[in-house]
Parts: sequence; structure tokens; C-alpha cells
Amino acid sequence: MRGLHNLSGGERFLVSLALALGLSEMSTGQGLRIESLFIDEGFGALDSASLGAAIAMLEQLHATGRRVGVISHIEEVKERIPVKIAVTPVARGRSVVEVLAE
Repeated sequence: MRGLHNLSGGERFLVSLALALGLSEMSTGQGLRIESLFIDEGFGALDSASLGAAIAMLEQLHATGRRVGVISHIEEVKERIPVKIAVTPVARGRSVVEVLAE
């Protein structure tokens, strides 16, 4: 068994994702329902097979009614997510927010 410090960036991301999903499921058993999950990056550290598996898992969560928010610059991730929120800075600390649906 390897320690946490010996895991690659992609492996750490997958462990964090698995823990978040596990905690979400455990809370359901306690009468709580976590309906939203937000993931900020980490996808860039995954190889293509792991990336596909992670995205498929998030798609399954979405199909069961959970909201899944993903912040990513990875093209494959952006291509597989049909609804996007684009935040564009304009001036003086202000931004324009657009919801883009395919």
C-alpha cells in the first residue's frame, strides 16, 4: 500500500472525488441529501482513460438528479458538458455571466 504522498496528481484527484462521492452517499443514509457537487479542476492530471471514467461518473450523478458543477479548462471536459456558465471580465471588477446550452 502506498501513502498519500506517493500518489500522482491524477490519483489524488480520483481519491478526492471518491471521498466526496462516498460522503455524499453516506449523508443520504442519515436523512440528508446532498444534491449539488462542485469540482474545481484536477481533470488535467488524469490520463485519458481515467478522465473518461471520471466524466462518466459525473454524468451518472447528473442523470440521478444531482447537480454537478465543474470548473475546467480541459477541452474534453468542456465538450462533454452540455450546459456551461461563461464568466467574462469586462471592466472595473465587473463581469458578464452567460448560460450557454447546447
